[in-house]
Amino acid sequence: MSAEAQTAGEYIKHHLQNLTWGRFADGHEHAGHWGFAHNADEAREMGFMAINVDTMFWSIALGVLFLYFFNKAAKSATTGVPGGLQNFVEWVVEFADNSVKGAFSGRNAFIAPMALTIFVWVFLINFMDLIPVDWLPRMAAWIGHHVFGADPHHVFFRVVPSTDPNATFGMALAVFALTIFYSFKKKGPVGYVSELTLHPFSSSNKLLQLVFIPINFVLEFVSLLAKPLSLSLRLYGNMFAGEMIFILIALMYGGGWALGIFGGFLQMGWAIFHILIITLQAYIFMVLTIVYMDLAYQTDEDH
Repeated sequence: MSAEAQTAGEYIKHHLQNLTWGRFADGHEHAGHWGFAHNADEAREMGFMAINVDTMFWSIALGVLFLYFFNKAAKSATTGVPGGLQNFVEWVVEFADNSVKGAFSGRNAFIAPMALTIFVWVFLINFMDLIPVDWLPRMAAWIGHHVFGADPHHVFFRVVPSTDPNATFGMALAVFALTIFYSFKKKGPVGYVSELTLHPFSSSNKLLQLVFIPINFVLEFVSLLAKPLSLSLRLYGNMFAGEMIFILIALMYGGGWALGIFGGFLQMGWAIFHILIITLQAYIFMVLTIVYMDLAYQTDEDH
């Protein structure tokens, strides 16, 4: 599992491989059975129904952590001098609430809690990128080897869910589904279809308007699909790049003490800068979600 025991390429590939559970494909010695993939090829052959266990584990665990501490702060809230946890939670709640007030023109009590959840959850997911890249994977390899008898080189454990496109696309598609739902709820089927077919080009000439309808639909449909793509790819791309830099810096520790010291300074500097990146990405995901929900509430007169 260490950089010293592997080539640089093997080390990087190992850290970028998810712990995948799925059904082994035909041609495999365990074809038809379910289990953990031993390499990237097996994971790919498992197909759509395979699950990245590490991504699911950390996403759920960090979500539960968020709910626990915010629920704890709510139950222990006092009108007197607040404690550190209550102060922090109140600041985050106010921050999310102000973001909604500044970007959402409709009235929906669901938007502010959703924005708060997105910001904190995405931040916690991104924050895992600041944990040294070898700590948790080595722990997982040790447990897999000594408890379950697995080959430690086949125990993969990615700890940053936002470096897995399945996670970022999943979150983006959930936002996309909510946007479609509230668009239909606010505008009705006819109003929503009209929005997709009567903008941006329109004409009082009925014949010309019929010509514009397919053109408008193509333009609006592309714009519609761009929303989940921009949400997911922006978060995934930034976090994947950040994780890759941490992995490359970690390789320097195997190049002697001088290179290791230099790598330590690089890692510390990049970690400080990365705090800004993970916070900014959580904020962008939250704000874009609010904006998309606001667009869902805009009627034909607002265009």
